[in-house]
Amino acid sequence: MGDILAHESELLGIVKEYLDFAEFEDTLKTFSKECKIKGKPCKSAGGSVRDSKSLIIQKDLLAAFDSGDQKVFFHLWEEHVPSSVRDGDCVAQKLEFYLHIHFAIYLLKHGPGRPDKQELDERISHFRSYLETRGAALSQTTEFLPFYALPFVPNPMVHPSFKDLFQDSWTPELKLKLEKFLALIFKANSTPKLVTIYQENGQSNKEVLQQLHQQLVEAERRSMTYLKRYNKIQADYHNLIGVTAELVDSLEATVSGKMASTMLRASLAPVKLKDVPLLPSLDYEKLKKDLIWGSDRLKAFLLQALRWRLTTSHPGEQRETVLQAYISNDLLDCHSHNQRSVLQLLNSKSEAVRQYMARLINAFASLAEGRLYLAQNTKVLWLLEGRLKEEDKDVIARENVLGALQKFSLRRPLQTAMIRDGLIFWLIDTLKEPDCLSDYTLEYSVALLMNLCLRSAGKNMCAKVAGVVLKVLSDLLGHENHEIQPYVNGALYSILSVPSIREEARAMGMEDILRCFIKEGNAEMIRQIEFIIKQLNSEELLDGVLESDDDEEEEEEEDHDAMEADLDKDELIQPQLGELSGEKLLTTEYLGIMTHTGKARRKGPAGVQGGGGAGPAAWAPALRKLFRAGGSCTGLGAPPDGRGSAGPGPVHGAGPAAICLGRQDEAAHWNEPE
Repeated sequence: MGDILAHESELLGIVKEYLDFAEFEDTLKTFSKECKIKGKPCKSAGGSVRDSKSLIIQKDLLAAFDSGDQKVFFHLWEEHVPSSVRDGDCVAQKLEFYLHIHFAIYLLKHGPGRPDKQELDERISHFRSYLETRGAALSQTTEFLPFYALPFVPNPMVHPSFKDLFQDSWTPELKLKLEKFLALIFKANSTPKLVTIYQENGQSNKEVLQQLHQQLVEAERRSMTYLKRYNKIQADYHNLIGVTAELVDSLEATVSGKMASTMLRASLAPVKLKDVPLLPSLDYEKLKKDLIWGSDRLKAFLLQALRWRLTTSHPGEQRETVLQAYISNDLLDCHSHNQRSVLQLLNSKSEAVRQYMARLINAFASLAEGRLYLAQNTKVLWLLEGRLKEEDKDVIARENVLGALQKFSLRRPLQTAMIRDGLIFWLIDTLKEPDCLSDYTLEYSVALLMNLCLRSAGKNMCAKVAGVVLKVLSDLLGHENHEIQPYVNGALYSILSVPSIREEARAMGMEDILRCFIKEGNAEMIRQIEFIIKQLNSEELLDGVLESDDDEEEEEEEDHDAMEADLDKDELIQPQLGELSGEKLLTTEYLGIMTHTGKARRKGPAGVQGGGGAGPAAWAPALRKLFRAGGSCTGLGAPPDGRGSAGPGPVHGAGPAAICLGRQDEAAHWNEPE
């Protein structure tokens, strides 16, 4: 009670301030009267102080407006007008636009005699800078469009488009609008202390809880990533110990026949990993219904959760079961002929939905069975190509579309379709400005270009714009991102098998350009460039453009799995407090009947374990040789064993850097020592 009495005056002042703010006039009179009768003074809550300060700020802003002092004005404007108002309120944005015009032409209207040219130029330059930054948002508005020419008109005073600006009434009218706006803003800012206390107390707790919830979600995601990396390192460790044990056995057997490597083998005791349980089955009919008809936020969370099921599942039976369930239930509607389908989400008006659909498709494409599923519907490729060419706002969405296309390029029919659709031209155009691209976009673009250039149809496409292609690739040779060098070299070597491209390359002095990089490159880079120079100086295939290889039988693929960490980077949406996401969303709202069935493992090499980030190196074709035994040039050369059945399987961890270049009689692997 003592504490309450000590602060009673201030508490009464807070109540009085709120009643005044809320315009409870009768209640305020009664309250003030009763306080006076009981002899309880009301300490000021600070409202009058804030009001006084607000009046001073308004006065300073108007004074700067009248005197034409734009530096002082916009300093006060940015400091005291909330950024949420300046950025989000259309009235504030329009007023700010006209205020910039006011200060830009101030010397022309109010300066005595001829205005100082340097100061006028500075003001015009400041206005032009504003138009290119904050003012750019209004460039599509008819009302403001003429003013974007103002900085470039020699004498605005006599130009008909700007005559209204120089009328005597224009400045007073603008000042009146400014006064009304400031009065409204500062009144809104005079928040009673009672409201502030409530907001800070209740809202802060809510924000803290939400922040902690988001941190928990991120911690769980990081934990899963680290677990996958740990499993990969542990597997490598056990393999190393096993090899070491065999080596020790052999050495000891040679010397004395004793088997002292038993201790090393003992460290392999915990090799057997704990059985990984299968994830609960889902109600895919309900899932697909909500993916098509649900709200955009729900769609985004569902796409995110479905992707996480793939990316965070344990490689092996658990992941294969998840993927098989997606495919058998036609999750993406690849076999559907309905007008509305899940695939159409790739063209959603919602940025989050588009991005998360692209991420999910990229996750599917990261797995061999997923690529096979997606490749059965040509509409998937059309949608991806369309999204790639139209998506100019969302970098991550475009990255994932590009990643999916790069993985699709492992399949020969899809390569053919991409070349036919002119994707090479889009890639070349995009790679003209590599510094504007993210590392992911740059690496996957160059790797995809190389894959398409390995086909004779792709080389013929490049021949149509040989000069541009060669210029782009030669510029990329010196790019600071060294991850792209093997792909650039592979593309160059491949297209230089076309005589017309070789002639163009010789005309532009390509050999001199390449020899510059020999001086600066490492041993592997030098070796690759030497092969390119040999190709450049070759006189083979002088019969003209290469014949199409599209009719050749599709070669058996060394298909594999590699789940990238980039699939889950920079999540666009975060759940609010109490909002379900991830596996909790799926198992709470979409739990289905257990339908897991046994599935035979597909034959082929073991998949690359998802982990620290399998880049395009894991997706570029192996291309052990570019030439078949008969000497004809193809996009997918024979394997080292000469059986004539190579495919675009990866050289794990190396990618195109392990490509074999050269004629039949001088084949050599890029990364192999001579």
